[in-house]
Amino acid sequence: MLSGEETAWADVVRGLARRVLGPLAEPVRFAARESAGRGYAYEAKGGVLTVSATDGVSASVALHHYLRERCGLSVGWDTVLPLPLTSLPDAPLREGTPRVREGYYFNFCTFSYTTPYWDWTEWEREIDWMALHGITMPLAVIGHEAALHAAYSVLGLDDDQIRSFLGGPGYLPFQFMGCMDDFAGPLPTSWIEGHRELGARILDRERAFGMTPVLPAFTGHVPREIAAAARAGRRTWQGFETWSLDPSDPLYERIGAEITRAQIKLFGTDHRYAADPFIEMIPIDADPAFPGAVAAATLAGLRAADPEAVWLMQAWPFSYQRDFWTEDRVNAFLDAIPNDQMIVADLWAEHDPLWERFDAFSGKPWLWCSLLNFGGRTDPVAHLPGVPARIDAALTAQSPPTGIGLSMEATRNNPVFFELVTDQIWNAVPDLGAWLDAFVTQRYGGRFTEELRAAWQGLLATVYTADGLRIAPDQFKGVLTAEPSYTRTPTGPLWYDPAELARAWERMIEVAEREPGLVAGPLGHDLAETSIAYMARVADHHYLDVVESAGDPASVARFLRLFEDLDRTLACRPEYTFHAWEARAVSWAAGPADAEILRDNARRIITVWGTSDSPLLDDYAGRHWAGLLGGYYRDRWKLWAEGLNGPEGEPELRERLRERAELFLREGAAPVDPGAVPGDLAVESRRLHTAYADAFEPGQGAR
Repeated sequence: MLSGEETAWADVVRGLARRVLGPLAEPVRFAARESAGRGYAYEAKGGVLTVSATDGVSASVALHHYLRERCGLSVGWDTVLPLPLTSLPDAPLREGTPRVREGYYFNFCTFSYTTPYWDWTEWEREIDWMALHGITMPLAVIGHEAALHAAYSVLGLDDDQIRSFLGGPGYLPFQFMGCMDDFAGPLPTSWIEGHRELGARILDRERAFGMTPVLPAFTGHVPREIAAAARAGRRTWQGFETWSLDPSDPLYERIGAEITRAQIKLFGTDHRYAADPFIEMIPIDADPAFPGAVAAATLAGLRAADPEAVWLMQAWPFSYQRDFWTEDRVNAFLDAIPNDQMIVADLWAEHDPLWERFDAFSGKPWLWCSLLNFGGRTDPVAHLPGVPARIDAALTAQSPPTGIGLSMEATRNNPVFFELVTDQIWNAVPDLGAWLDAFVTQRYGGRFTEELRAAWQGLLATVYTADGLRIAPDQFKGVLTAEPSYTRTPTGPLWYDPAELARAWERMIEVAEREPGLVAGPLGHDLAETSIAYMARVADHHYLDVVESAGDPASVARFLRLFEDLDRTLACRPEYTFHAWEARAVSWAAGPADAEILRDNARRIITVWGTSDSPLLDDYAGRHWAGLLGGYYRDRWKLWAEGLNGPEGEPELRERLRERAELFLREGAAPVDPGAVPGDLAVESRRLHTAYADAFEPGQGAR
């Protein structure tokens, strides 16, 4: 048997094991392992599992690999814990080493679109997931507002000025990136203190596992009060105006250092800092040398406070504004930074791999990251077959990545895609079909394997083979969450036969009917996602019927009824309800004034995003959620249908939609009966499938 002494990380991994295994964690032993790099070994005999590892993350990966390989069980975002294991089966010695040094996790946006209202219970579960999946370098922004408040207090601003500058709690990550300020706030005082404590607790746990958290850093973005007395330029992002310091102003370095010192005092440091001074905004000076000056000032501020600072930057601007970021400009910027002082995250490498375009970022360590999700949209879609090939191409390149990461704007969607990426931190995937079969077996604990594998083969043949599609909100949305218009046709792409998707959906429903216990876990999530995938395309189809029939009342009624039917089904899963999102937001309120701000933020970001009279980000974060589909979204299309053959035109429709948005911001969704019991998802899914499975003619839609 393996043997060795316990180490500092053993207690935290033992705690994870207890949460995953319950009492069965008692005979699991953890010990230190000597190695030049990360790695683990495990073996099990006589009901005792022994894990030796170099660090807490590797030990957690070992535990997860054992559960998957020997017990046929995986731990996903929606797995019911503890797992239903009654014994630990024997296993011969198994050793593992990762393919890359780091597993990166999160996008600044994730902290607005998924996690803004989480408490410690949700964060503890998330950090466990991270450890089990090999995440070693998480972005950590919770509580950064406390560091900003402390730094700007030293710089002479008062509490009201600072909280106004920071804005609403649901938008803080965009404030940290320098995209906006003084919006949807002010930031409640209670929020700052509560999230300072939560952020410290998150960092303590991540570090206990041996992770290296990446903390936010100064981007040049400053309050108007400071900009007025400094060399600064005005910028706009999606209609929001902000001020950015010129790097030649000594204040740039001073503020950067002050924020970093405040952060170190509150949260400590692992010497990794994320800053994106150009995230989606052209620099305030077009001189090709200007970005290099920004780089120098950013690093100088960081290193004045932390001489070991390393800057992590998302390469997103080089993709988003590629006309400005020419090869010469990018290389000049990168060459201005010593290689050992920067890490570059290639944020959308599954679709737009910048490492190929910019020669692996001029020798900088870089991370291959997958984005996929924008705004927390709930559409089930990905191109799974392309992922292993993209990663393998990067890892066999002359300058391979030092890490593989997930940089989605929101989590809890399309888990199959993100599991496929994280698996490749430790293991290659030479055969996607075999990997998918194992994924299905482990996701559902080996129950109804044949039927569920067949269902997933149907999903792979339809929504999960989106070859060549640019999966982004500006091109990939359907009518369900799109703003109605008389001049645009907002239907989503349909590259497969929807009848095949309907068959996959029915196979899942059949299993749910036979095994209700599975519905509480991943099968319930997958049923909801599959119903969204199919019904979104039915909605597009019914919308076209309304248009072609010139607003025939029967066609309109059929179209609007679909919103109500899908709403009723999704109401069976709390994570697919608007009310759960809003309730979590309000749970952070210390009084009525806080609650008003938190409700507004929760309602605003998933609908109009900014203001009701600005179309720039409207419906960007569109969610297929109960409470929205049968209310807000249905009402908008009803307004559209009412004016389809009337004297009203596009301007009148815009005004009526604006009024509906304002009503939602004031009142939210229709209240739910507090005594109501959620419906049975299997029953509701069957009802929905029966009503809509034959919506398409055979072969219709595939193109």
